[in-house]
Amino acid sequence: MGGHGLPESRTSMSGRRFMISSRSIQDNHAWLEGDLFSHMVRVLRLGPGASVTLVDEQGAEHRGSIQQVEKERVMVRIAGSVVPGNGEGETPAITICQALPKGEKTDLILQKGTELGVHDFRLFAGCRSVARVREEQHKGKLERWNRITAEAARQCGRRRIPAVSWFPDAERAAGSCDHELRLLLWEGERRQGLKNALEQLPRPASAIVAIGPEGGFDPREVRCFIGHGFLPVSLGKRVLRTETASLAITAILQYIWGNM
Repeated sequence: MGGHGLPESRTSMSGRRFMISSRSIQDNHAWLEGDLFSHMVRVLRLGPGASVTLVDEQGAEHRGSIQQVEKERVMVRIAGSVVPGNGEGETPAITICQALPKGEKTDLILQKGTELGVHDFRLFAGCRSVARVREEQHKGKLERWNRITAEAARQCGRRRIPAVSWFPDAERAAGSCDHELRLLLWEGERRQGLKNALEQLPRPASAIVAIGPEGGFDPREVRCFIGHGFLPVSLGKRVLRTETASLAITAILQYIWGNM
């Protein structure tokens, strides 16, 4: 589910599969280091001549073989690259716009959302978010969050790695959206359920869902999202935890739009 690539643990004529950044490739060669180097060389014990397939964040496959192993990095010579037909593009791309939750809930949302096929994640500091990200932490947090989606994509066999971006508040998160369908999952909505809303709307090319933190949306944030074209909807009478709401609505949309 959520992708059409083989899990990294399987092998084929093209060898093992690894998720990389397209920036790693220059002049038909890819230099890989850090955790990926350790996994390839120290854990899997791959050496010169081993066939590998590298999949970048755009879903392109780069097939080649290990040409050189150094102390802290490995070089792969790319024999050919192709952007295969990607089943993820056949259904609406779903973006989760999530107010930052506390503790390890962010990790759960990113990991499981990736498995469910989320296209990308937009995290923002909600008025009622307990967790806070200081300015000097932005870079490190983003790197960690993107590693989580990359690892989750590798584990579930997705070709495309969902990108994670950060916004300092709801206004800038809402203002960044150009999605065809914009939903505000709001516990204060009493009339419009998700099912009824979708039945009245055409199938979109892209969709974004805004979800509040543990304490819910501040009224100013609700007005902000509505002002940017978001439609308030409810998942029912039960009040869901923020991480449950994120995964529930993703699964529902994927089922309705035929990607599950």
